[in-house]
Amino acid sequence: MAGTRADRRAERAAVRADRSGSGPVLEERPSARFPGAAAKFALFGEVLMVGLLVVLVGVLVVTLPVALAAGIRHLGRYIAAEDSRLALFWRDVRAGLAGGSLLGLIVVVVAAVLAVDIVLARSGMLPGGVVVEAVGWTGLAALAVGLLIAAGAWDPQTGWRNAVRSVPSIVRDDIRGLVFYIAAVALVVILTWMLPPLLPAAIGCAVLAVVAVPQRRRSR
Repeated sequence: MAGTRADRRAERAAVRADRSGSGPVLEERPSARFPGAAAKFALFGEVLMVGLLVVLVGVLVVTLPVALAAGIRHLGRYIAAEDSRLALFWRDVRAGLAGGSLLGLIVVVVAAVLAVDIVLARSGMLPGGVVVEAVGWTGLAALAVGLLIAAGAWDPQTGWRNAVRSVPSIVRDDIRGLVFYIAAVALVVILTWMLPPLLPAAIGCAVLAVVAVPQRRRSR
């Protein structure tokens, strides 16, 4: 009887491993492209957790680039069914903290300048206020999209300078992919504006989009 129960437990564990992609398959079939994404509810939970981690690490704002980069790399490993321990997320945070914080400071300064221009344009103190405001909002959107792309391109070996320099070529090589990045930024803004507690979930979805866009580009 004990042997039968043990066999049943082993069988259920094998089925779970087969469905999640974390273990050997029970039947011969082509391997899944994204084995870690086979369990949809588990993937949803991982997206939420990554969103919370990014918010936690990026709470100082200047640390947001490294938070996004570490979250993107973690979720990429999870979807590929690779080693996705949280220790690796924190290792990426430590590896990218210096350069990422400098990039974050630059982003904050540029965003502050654009925000001031928007406020002044709305106050009527600047000539051509409508145009200035439009340029300001466009600049903020471009800054946010560029930050997402750079975070997705970051690698501990090549560093932040190479990630930032690769942004124009990434956009040029996949104009359609740019639409997904813009949609990801818009999702974060709209959901957070509607209900601020949704920020971690929105950030997690944006991270998932950054992971998915390059994979889509490679599959074409």
